[in-house]
Amino acid sequence: MIIINHHVQLADDEVDISAIRAQGAGGQNVNKVSSAIHLRFDIQASSLPDEWKARLLALRDSRITKEGVLIIKAQQFRTQEKNRADALHRLQILIRSISQVNKTRHATKPSLNARKKRMDSKTKRGYTKSLRGKVNL
Repeated sequence: MIIINHHVQLADDEVDISAIRAQGAGGQNVNKVSSAIHLRFDIQASSLPDEWKARLLALRDSRITKEGVLIIKAQQFRTQEKNRADALHRLQILIRSISQVNKTRHATKPSLNARKKRMDSKTKRGYTKSLRGKVNL
């Protein structure tokens, strides 16, 4: 059971986890041991709320395929268990990030008093600059 929050949980069978060989340097061990984890999560077939599914599919993330499958590859650690935990943790973080809706931003206007102070300071500054002109005798 993958716990997202106290209301939403994912069953283990909703996430397809397979072990693959890791890329990169590592000597002979990297060629023999399948320590990297390939996690596939079908967003449409999941038990997530419909609103969350829509938000996940709307993300501009290269890990989400056109078919709506989220693919996470974890190969940071040397052991399969740590990479599995890392992949599941990254899945939890991604789903939690779309669970919270940001408030829409409303543009604010300066108050009447702030506008009046600004205009007064501009007038005062203009007057100061006008005093720097040539003196007519």
